[in-house]
Amino acid sequence: MTEAQKQRLEQQLWNIANELRGKMDADEFRDYILGFIFYKYLSEKQHLFGNKLLETEDVKDYAKVTDQDDIEAIKE
Repeated sequence: MTEAQKQRLEQQLWNIANELRGKMDADEFRDYILGFIFYKYLSEKQHLFGNKLLETEDVKDYAKVTDQDDIEAIKE
């Protein structure tokens, strides 16, 4: 993911958060944010685990793997 894509994603997430905040109370909003944080944590863990499995392969970065068989093997 390029830096520009990261910035666009961050801006979109902030826009969504602002929209949600306007329609719900703080407790409800907190539940959504905690879910997003947990999802980010799991995503990062999967990325690190995938990178560890790829240490001996040609492609070392899990995000750059394009072969579906390799992706399925990492998921298993």
